[in-house]
Amino acid sequence: MSRFTKNRVFKTSIIAVIIIAVGSLTYLFLWGKLFPYSPVKIGFSKQELSNIIIYVQNGTEHRDLSVIDGYIPAVAKWHELQFRRKPEIFVFRDRKSYLRRSVTKARFCAYPNGSVVISPWALKEAEEGKISLEIYLKHELSHTLLHQHMGIPASYIYFPRWLLEGIAMYSANQMGTSWYPGKKETYAYIKQGNFIIPSDYTTQRGEKTVLNVKYRIAFIYSEFGCIVDYLITTYGKEKFMEYMKQLLVDNNHDRVFKQIYGIGFDAFLQDFKRHVYASV
Repeated sequence: MSRFTKNRVFKTSIIAVIIIAVGSLTYLFLWGKLFPYSPVKIGFSKQELSNIIIYVQNGTEHRDLSVIDGYIPAVAKWHELQFRRKPEIFVFRDRKSYLRRSVTKARFCAYPNGSVVISPWALKEAEEGKISLEIYLKHELSHTLLHQHMGIPASYIYFPRWLLEGIAMYSANQMGTSWYPGKKETYAYIKQGNFIIPSDYTTQRGEKTVLNVKYRIAFIYSEFGCIVDYLITTYGKEKFMEYMKQLLVDNNHDRVFKQIYGIGFDAFLQDFKRHVYASV
């Protein structure tokens, strides 16, 4: 094969790879897992309200979701932060459409760019009274608000996952609702030896932690909510807000914690456990 032919084959291969890559990305943005990041929302109608933007997939059973707009001020007030842009809420026609475009099988999911996807079964469960749409969405909007203030990707990557969930649980008053154990029940579980080290959450070691509880992820989230509750009741919300906001710009959690609370995080966890064991 001549050099000219080799170069031509090479260029053709590169072009083919580029075409395939562009095609794959286009599919992911329009109909796949990257849909919440897409600037084009094919097959969805848009409703812009005072505080949010709702996208509803064509063919979805009509539901008035304007009530969600009213959740924004309460979320902003608790976090003492303002939303920098309107969150985008996505509602899907059916399970297949949701699972095709969502990165999770969970009822709700908040994305770093401010999008929140709602599964069809979550809306059904809310209508049946099995879950509170307000509580679940305030949870997700807590994530969205903090994501908007994290700035650079590194901050999003290093902001403690456990704390993100603990803040959402506590601020939305989610403990003791649906499948999530309340504070007293969570304490009882911890007294029985159930406890996941916060930094182990979403790690292999955390996955291997044995928990003898009814609903594993629900207990973990409530545990984190209880830790946030203990921080606020022991040291005050003002100090907690300082801690939370500093972590939006500083990736060293243990250093920030000790600077603000005057105690190492591991020592604090031992204090928390002693408090739990001493509770009635």
